[in-house]
Amino acid sequence: MKRSGTDPMPTRASLLERLKNPDDQRSHQEFYDLYRNLIYGVAMKYGLSDADAQDIIQETMKSVSAKLGEFKYDPKVGSFKAWLLQNTRWRILELLRVQKKDPKKPTAYSDDTRRTGTMERLEDPAGNSLDEIWEAEWHRTLLDRAMAKVREQVRPLQYQIFECYVLKDWPIEKVTKTLGVSATQAYLAKLRVGKKLREEVKGLEDQLI
Repeated sequence: MKRSGTDPMPTRASLLERLKNPDDQRSHQEFYDLYRNLIYGVAMKYGLSDADAQDIIQETMKSVSAKLGEFKYDPKVGSFKAWLLQNTRWRILELLRVQKKDPKKPTAYSDDTRRTGTMERLEDPAGNSLDEIWEAEWHRTLLDRAMAKVREQVRPLQYQIFECYVLKDWPIEKVTKTLGVSATQAYLAKLRVGKKLREEVKGLEDQLI
């Protein structure tokens, strides 16, 4: 499928290879833009402050960048997303461990991602494991990015109808009255924008590493 817009997504292997070049600032920025919201969302779900979540992003990105040479992309062995989760996991767990031991003490991040034990199974107050939170944030990140791309491809009114009718779950009567459109226009916008959204999500799933 031909990609549209001015922000084409890199293939799995190509971005990984480009990231191994420390001088390729464009690729590193591309990687940062792709995954910062994912890491941030997971950190915030664990009740971290904005400042702590920002620190988690920086520390995770620094750790991943330093270890990229160790990662070999092989879908049969494991995905990059799972590897990134493991790095994010230890940044979060280390921060929580230090804060629990001494809330006033600055966090000293450990780079040991090989340890196992109780902390690896840490759950949030809602009873969700980090893996579940990661998957939920991953899908939310994909949807947000896909929506941003779709918004650039459709007419403003079509997007507004879809946003109200589908995303905000307004009843059809409220949509037609508020936006001044017919029920047929609303149904068509729902179908057309929804189709584009599914295509964008599928494209991101295929191309994101």
